[in-house]
Amino acid sequence: MNAFSPLPPPPVLAAERPRDHALVEGLVARAFGPGRFAKTAERLREGHRPDLAMSLIAWDGDRAVGCVRQWPVRIGGTPALLLGPFAVEEAFRKRGMGATLIRSACGVAARASHGLILLVGDEPFFGPLGFSRALAARVRLPGPVDQRRVMARELIPGAAADLEGLVTVAA
Repeated sequence: MNAFSPLPPPPVLAAERPRDHALVEGLVARAFGPGRFAKTAERLREGHRPDLAMSLIAWDGDRAVGCVRQWPVRIGGTPALLLGPFAVEEAFRKRGMGATLIRSACGVAARASHGLILLVGDEPFFGPLGFSRALAARVRLPGPVDQRRVMARELIPGAAADLEGLVTVAA
């Protein structure tokens, strides 16, 4: 008799659908609370919709247990995606799901020929996932932000060459 019980299957990642909006909002609210609305990145998101084809949900059966959203923006004249928020239900944290969501979102964006992703986050987490503060050194967000937390990742080599300017919502 085997003393080990089988591991449950990992959550399945799928593109966010319009009907998933409330589920994602609930995940994000549980992860960040109401303080998220004060963040500068939220100024770029409010009143706009994420690119659902670039945004993912992790499903454990019929339950959404993780999510990552991406939003079309411009940095100066350069098109990019703004990644965030991303959230993982507490019971699924510390299992690599956050990194899987970020890697998968980057892969989806790369396959769609996006050249660049921008985010505001912690370097110890996002640095190993390919994001760099150096690439975003001359990027300005519309509001107060700790510039040490602004990072970018090239999906196409050279996409961040001469990257500079204010981040605005893509029209």
